[in-house]
Amino acid sequence: MIKIFATDKVKELDQYTILNEPISSIDLVERAATVFLHEFCRRFSKQTRIVIFAGQGNNGADALAIARLLTDESYKVETYLFNPTGILSQDCEMNKQRLRDMEDADFTEVIADFDPPTLDEHDIVIDGLFGSGLNRPLTGGFAGMVDYINHCEATVVSIDIPSGLFGEDNRKNEPKAIIKADYTFTFGFPKLAFFLPENAVYVGKWKVLDIGLHPDIIEETQTPFVLVTEDDVAQVFTPRERFSHKGTFGHALLIAGSKGKMGAALLAARACLRSGVGLLTVHIPQRGETIFQTAFPEAMLSFDPNTDRFTTIPEISTYTAIGIGPGLGQHMESGAAMERLLQSVEKPMVLDADALNLLASNKDLLERIPARSILTPHPKEFDRMAGESSCSYERLLKAKTFAIDHKLCIVLKGAYTATCTPEGNIYFNNSGNPGMATAGSGDVLTGIILGLLAQGFEPETAAVTGVFLHGTAGDLATAYRSEESMIAGDITDMLGKAFKQLR
Repeated sequence: MIKIFATDKVKELDQYTILNEPISSIDLVERAATVFLHEFCRRFSKQTRIVIFAGQGNNGADALAIARLLTDESYKVETYLFNPTGILSQDCEMNKQRLRDMEDADFTEVIADFDPPTLDEHDIVIDGLFGSGLNRPLTGGFAGMVDYINHCEATVVSIDIPSGLFGEDNRKNEPKAIIKADYTFTFGFPKLAFFLPENAVYVGKWKVLDIGLHPDIIEETQTPFVLVTEDDVAQVFTPRERFSHKGTFGHALLIAGSKGKMGAALLAARACLRSGVGLLTVHIPQRGETIFQTAFPEAMLSFDPNTDRFTTIPEISTYTAIGIGPGLGQHMESGAAMERLLQSVEKPMVLDADALNLLASNKDLLERIPARSILTPHPKEFDRMAGESSCSYERLLKAKTFAIDHKLCIVLKGAYTATCTPEGNIYFNNSGNPGMATAGSGDVLTGIILGLLAQGFEPETAAVTGVFLHGTAGDLATAYRSEESMIAGDITDMLGKAFKQLR
C-alpha cells in the first residue's frame, strides 16, 4: 500500500527525516531536485527551452535547485524568482545564491514589476511558485501569473503540486487561480487532491518520486487513505490445492435481471464465474431461461414465479455469498422482495445497480443490510442514498462516514475507485482506463466481487481486490480493443490474463 498523507503530516515526515537520518534541510531539497531532474531528463530533450517560475518558499527552493541542476546538464534554462516581500525561506535563499554563483545561469529576481517572457508550444514551463502547504486562494500578482501560464501554449510541469491547488480540500479555492499542469512530479507520496475528478484539469499526468523519507516514520504514521498496488493484490492469492473441488471455492447466488435487462444479469454472472467461484446460481425471472441456458450453460438457474421480475426469495441457506441488483428493475414488488431478503440474510452481501436505487427509495432498508456488506454505487447512486454533494471531496467524506455509520463497505466507483470500510479506511484504485466507462462495466465488477466474497475472502479484501482485478482486466483489454470500442464483455474476457499477471 502507498500511504496518502495530509500535507501537515508530510511536513512532520520531512522534519523527522532531517533529525533522524540525519540530513540537512538543504540536502533534502537537493535530493528532491535530483529525482525531479532524472524524471525530467527522461522525458524532455535538451534542445527545449525551459522557463522556471519560483516562489519564496520551499517549493521555490526546489525550483531553484532544479534550475541549477538542469543548467549543469546543458539545458537552456531561464529562471524567475518572485520575491515581492523580500523574504525567502532559508533553503530558498541558499539555492538563490547557488544559482547566482553559476556563470552561465540565466536568473532574474522579480521584486515588483514583471514583464513575462513570450512562451510558445515548443517551450516548457516548470511551476515552482507554491507547494502543498498553501491554505488560501492565490490573489494579486500570483493569480495573474497563474492566468498567464494557463493561457500560454507551453507544456507545464509542476513541482510536487500545481501552484494554487490545496493538497486535500479545495471547496473554498478559486479555480481560476490554480495552475493547469500537463505533468506533476510529486515527492514522496501522492496528494489526496490528485484522486478527485475535478482536479484532473490541474494535475495532468502525475508521478510519485521517492525522496527517501525515513521508513520508520512512514510506517508509524497513520492515515486513512492508501493507494492499492499490484503487489498488495498479488499477496491475496495463493496456489490452489491439488485436491480441491468446486465446493471448495464457494457457491454464489446472484439475484438479477428483469424484462429488458437480462443482459446485465448475464454480464455479472459471467464475471462471477471468471473470478474463480466454484458454483454459481442465478435467480432470474422465467423469461430469462432461454437466454441463460443458451448463452451461459455454466451457471445454474433458479426461477422466480414471476415472468418479468424478481418477486420471491429462493432458498438461500446453501450459498456462501449473495449478490443482488444488476438489471433487477425498480418495481414495487421487487423492492418488497428485496426487503424480505435483507431480513433473511445474515452474511455480508453485494448490492449494486437497481438494488441501490431501491435502497434510495426506502432508506429504512439501510439498517437491515447485513454488516460488512458491499455496496458498489457510482456517484449519482451514492448521492441518491446519502444526499447531494457539492464536490467529490465532500462525497468522499460522506462515503467514509456512511461506511462507518452503517458498518458497510462502500465501493465509490470512478477513475480512482475508492473503497471505504467500516473502520474508516479508504483504499484508492489506480488500475483501469476511460474505455471502461461503458454500459455493463459495473455489472462485471459486481460479479467479480461476488465471486471473491463467495470464495471466502473477507468483504474488504473482496472489494479492494475485485476493483483492482476489474481495472487490470480493462487495461489488458486495451491491448486488443481501443478504449473507444471496449465493451463490458471485453473486461470479463481478460480476467484470466489479469489473474496470471498477479502471479
